[in-house]
Amino acid sequence: MLNAGADLLITTGGMSVDPDDVTRFAIRSLGATDITYGSAVLPGAMVLGAYRETGDERTATSDSKLSSLVHRPSSRVPILGIPACGMYHRNTVFDLILPRVLAGERIGREELAELGHGGLCLHCPECRYPVCPFGK
Repeated sequence: MLNAGADLLITTGGMSVDPDDVTRFAIRSLGATDITYGSAVLPGAMVLGAYRETGDERTATSDSKLSSLVHRPSSRVPILGIPACGMYHRNTVFDLILPRVLAGERIGREELAELGHGGLCLHCPECRYPVCPFGK
C-alpha cells in the first residue's frame, strides 16, 4: 500500500498485550518510527500510532498511454493500529485521533496522554458523541 502511494495506513484485529500478537512487530518491520502504543482512553487503550518516512520516489504510472514517471515527494505516512474494540464500540480513541491525523497533526505520546482527561466513554443509553465529555 505504501508503494502504491497510500498516505495513511490503518490496521486492526490485534493490538493486544498477548505476546503472540505480531501487529506491532509487523508495523516496526515496515520501517515505522515514533511508535507510541497505549493510551489512557477507554475504549481503545491499546491504540498504536506510528509514522513511516516515504522517500523521494519515482514510480511508473499504470496508464499505458503514459510512459513517464510520477513523482511523489518525501513524506511521513501515519500508521494507526486500532484495537479490536473498534469493531463493537460506537466510539473509541480512534474517533478522537483520526480527525486530527487527517488534518495533518502528528499524534504521539504527549497527544495521546492529553486525551486521558475525559477519556472514558460513559456508554450513555443515547450516545450524543461528540457533544459529551468523551475525549474533552
